[in-house]
Amino acid sequence: MAAPARIKGTCLSGRRRRRATLAAAPALAAVLLAAPCVGLVQNHALNHAKPARAAVSRSSARPARRAPCMTATRLPSLASNVLKLKDEVLNPKPDANGWCLGRESVEKALEEMRNGRPVVVTDDGDRENEGDLIFAAETVSQQTMAFVVRHTSGVICTAMYGEDLDRLKLGPMVSKNEDPKGTAFAVTVDLKDGVTTGISAGDRARTIRALADPSSKPGHFCRPGHIFPLRARPGGVLERGGHTEAAVDMARLAGLHPAGGLCEIVRDEDGEMSRWDDLEVFAKEHDLAFTTIQDLRTYREQVLGEAVEEHVLNEAHDAVAERRVELGKATRMPTSAGLFDAVCATDRETGLEHIAMLKGYTTDAYSYLQRADAAMPVDGDSGAAAEAPLVRLHSECATGDIFGSRRCDCGEQLKAGLEAIQAAEAGVLIYLRGHEGRGIGLGAKLEAYTLQDEGRDTIEANEDLGHPVDARDYEAGAAILRDLGVSRVRLLTNNPAKCEALEELGIKVVERIPVVTEPNEENYKYLLTKQKRMGHLLGLTP
Repeated sequence: MAAPARIKGTCLSGRRRRRATLAAAPALAAVLLAAPCVGLVQNHALNHAKPARAAVSRSSARPARRAPCMTATRLPSLASNVLKLKDEVLNPKPDANGWCLGRESVEKALEEMRNGRPVVVTDDGDRENEGDLIFAAETVSQQTMAFVVRHTSGVICTAMYGEDLDRLKLGPMVSKNEDPKGTAFAVTVDLKDGVTTGISAGDRARTIRALADPSSKPGHFCRPGHIFPLRARPGGVLERGGHTEAAVDMARLAGLHPAGGLCEIVRDEDGEMSRWDDLEVFAKEHDLAFTTIQDLRTYREQVLGEAVEEHVLNEAHDAVAERRVELGKATRMPTSAGLFDAVCATDRETGLEHIAMLKGYTTDAYSYLQRADAAMPVDGDSGAAAEAPLVRLHSECATGDIFGSRRCDCGEQLKAGLEAIQAAEAGVLIYLRGHEGRGIGLGAKLEAYTLQDEGRDTIEANEDLGHPVDARDYEAGAAILRDLGVSRVRLLTNNPAKCEALEELGIKVVERIPVVTEPNEENYKYLLTKQKRMGHLLGLTP
């Protein structure tokens, strides 16, 4: 066994001690599972300690009929603590200098990619918490592709800059991107010539190499196909911390054409996503370089001295805003909360008309909106959170906002958002249409209410009806903010996922400000479900 070798000696400290504990956790869990009188905890431990599953045979899984050496009550506690500790060290946080695995991990990965080998790259534990095999698109071989197909989910992607996708006329896969992380899928392709069905390792390698060839033309590909192109952000991992951007960054830094293949690594035994401990073992078994997106970000910033220039961000997001929304003229809008300026923002992709309620802006005939400097400091000025405008992205809710439904707190949040911006004398509330029922629509929401009356919670009701738990996207909201010149915000929300979504779209959330409402007997269970199962920060007591 490799695990005992990793915990030899007693002079371990810091990260080495945590890694030693992690390495020991599966083995210790296996010992506990093989011990007598573990019938009460065996299923629990098997469900959580995947590495131990293969080590326990069907015969040894049954508790032996002999005197116990530990009480049944102590074993579950000990096993639980071991597995809890394993989870806690699963995703190491960066140190004070921003490194997780260190500069050497990045440099080794770049050298391996330069030599045509795939590498293992993991993202942040609080993001997707998964690892991808990443390889240079320009040099991928049939052998590399066969290895990738064998050890991943099989959905092979190729990350590219927008100019390459535009040159090949590979537009977005869908007009409305509902991917939770905003992954920018383009139309799938196969190479026309020199391939058979397009699905074999050789066919996919040839298609990916062609995508990375600057001489390729749109007519060289057929659509749809078996390779999934992805549009990377211009600023790479400094702009968005995804594997898409990591693949392009690493190919570029390896001195190759900035296009990289990638696919999520899965566990052999159950097909579930590989996590940190799985990835460490996998990389060691196959002698693969292992690094993190955080390390790549730190490497670019600290070693190479790179930064995303403001004009790069502005050009990228101005293009999104130009494509996505068109702002109308501002008009005076007195409300019960105070006097605002209202602007209609027409969504060019969906045709929906969103509303932006503005405070602290001036308007003229030559531009949409200009900040009133005294009321709203320009982003980038000295000072931090207090100088970013107060912003609320409010999802449309006809039942709550118009009729005052007590099933939710949407109407109260809308009122609280306007009042907070009025009190600050500067800010923006964007009323996003098409978000009814977290994006499933009014009719479906009412059906879900019926199921909730029968005992289902808000998540279960959506799933029973075949709908996503949350189908909203915030691209239109981010585009509106960009058109208004806002790139940094203090966000009025109880939903951390909304902060993350805006960050993914290039809007810096410098502060999250809770929107406090008073629960009632009708919405308490709904709000508690959002807190417990969706991560909303509501401060409710179960």
